[in-house]
Amino acid sequence: MYRHLIIINPLGLMYGSAGAFLSPENLVGISGAKFPPDATTLSGLFFSANKINKFQEHEELRDNLYLAGPFWAEIDNPEYFYIPIPWTKIINQDEKQVAEWTIQESKWYRPEQTKDLEPDCRWQTVNSWEDTADVIRRNFDAAKNPWEYVPMLHPRLKDNQRNVEDENGLFLENTVQMGFHLRNGEPKDTCLVYLSTYALPDGWYCFGGENHLVEITSIPLLDDSPIIKLLQQKIHRSFALITPGIWGSTHYSYRYPQHPDFPKPTHILTDRPSPYRYRVGDRKGRGRLGRGRYAVPPGTVYILDEPLNKTWWGNKEEAGFPDEWFPKEGFGLKKVGCGLCLPITIEGVD
Repeated sequence: MYRHLIIINPLGLMYGSAGAFLSPENLVGISGAKFPPDATTLSGLFFSANKINKFQEHEELRDNLYLAGPFWAEIDNPEYFYIPIPWTKIINQDEKQVAEWTIQESKWYRPEQTKDLEPDCRWQTVNSWEDTADVIRRNFDAAKNPWEYVPMLHPRLKDNQRNVEDENGLFLENTVQMGFHLRNGEPKDTCLVYLSTYALPDGWYCFGGENHLVEITSIPLLDDSPIIKLLQQKIHRSFALITPGIWGSTHYSYRYPQHPDFPKPTHILTDRPSPYRYRVGDRKGRGRLGRGRYAVPPGTVYILDEPLNKTWWGNKEEAGFPDEWFPKEGFGLKKVGCGLCLPITIEGVD
């Protein structure tokens, strides 16, 4: 079970990966930009930091390090961090309206008067997971992204002159700034949060694609923590992802595990898939890119034809999601929180 929160406080700007395409309408390349970094990035930091500080045996980390994220929190209240809202809950704080998808006559249904309502909040506090959309909105437990993209034009200069290196010496970087989060009108400083089975020694680290400086602290998770309680609840017929789900083989991406032991979904509520790729180390110390896949986005909701009666993690009495359900490339993707999910209640589902 996850026993630590890894809290990452960016010291200034961070890097956000480039947009999916450029066009006259999208000159700064923000469309499809990706932030925060996936748990694979933090996994790499664990192993590189351990080579220097040796806070754990390498074999111990290799076999037992499990991470999940990304999430975020208010700096003064990190244990009640924010996780993605299931797509069944539509919360619009600006218009002060909500809606919820239900199942009627074996189909997804929402009231006609809410058909045009779009969500403007994609995050909710972990301790509000079981609340209705209306309660979440009224308690100010829903939030928008607390970061913003800041396009920055960089010159690649010659070593001995203040001149651009060549005709390709200018490039655009999508930097990201963690900002304030307004909770009930009060501004709160924010930070990134990840779940981990091990603590990372407190200190300053280079983190992310451009090695930006961050401050990292680790705090233990108590047994009565909201996320621990949720992870101990069995999933029956309906659940929602809170991290990206990568299913399938090394050649194909699917919307759910293709293993014969996984019950077939009867209904799925999701958004378009997102590219998912990470760097894997090798014996020579150089990274290599893993095979690119498509990930089912966080917030995706599944309804199964049969009860699953498992937790993602498992417990002493019963194993969790088996490793065979997850693709492998040097390691099983369960180790980086692939498809971490929590049970939800949907009206019309037994």
